[in-house]
Amino acid sequence: MSVLIVLTSNDKMGDSGKATGVWLEEFLAPYYIFTDRGIPVELATPKGGAVPVDPASVAALEESALYKRYKNDTKLQQLMQNTVVLKKTFATGHDAIFYPGGHGPLWDLRYDEHSKKLIQDFWNNDKIVAAVCHAGCVLLDVINQDGTALVKDKKLTGFSNEEEIAVACEGIVPYLLETELINKGAQFSKAGNWEAHVVIDGRLITGQNPASSEKVALALVKMLKR
Repeated sequence: MSVLIVLTSNDKMGDSGKATGVWLEEFLAPYYIFTDRGIPVELATPKGGAVPVDPASVAALEESALYKRYKNDTKLQQLMQNTVVLKKTFATGHDAIFYPGGHGPLWDLRYDEHSKKLIQDFWNNDKIVAAVCHAGCVLLDVINQDGTALVKDKKLTGFSNEEEIAVACEGIVPYLLETELINKGAQFSKAGNWEAHVVIDGRLITGQNPASSEKVALALVKMLKR
């Protein structure tokens, strides 16, 4: 069993002047759930090299035990500085692909052609596809073998419009994820702002927000062990 974790290379929210990147909790909680259970992971980004981390996600996490573990984990910090170039990764050899969120993926991973091909390969080979929060955008332009959108009629979730408004980014993001998923035919559901909410539809696992990260990872592990 192994998991390919795909993270953003984008560190800017358009031309707003605001910094972004991966939302740290959405990466760290699943990473440790996987590795603590002996599941190998590979980290990849579109550009390779260092993963940009949203500074707001550090502020939100820095008093937690999870953040303290990360700060003392030199191995993980080194991995995050030396991610594989996404184009050099393949579905072969992995059993699941997992996308942590943060606003970053809205600008790069949604449109990454290799990312779309990877998701198609994982899906068509009966492997697991999982995403948390804004990373649900990676599903938007993936096409099934019959030419339909992958998300059409799929039950899923992601960062809600209400949550985007609550963080005052609705005028900064290039699109609202909830709206885009619904427009593509997805059966979108959500809980209240910041409440954990995970949706499983076959081999597709999605989480609404940072609070959902751990439950998404646990669902993925459970599915892997079936």
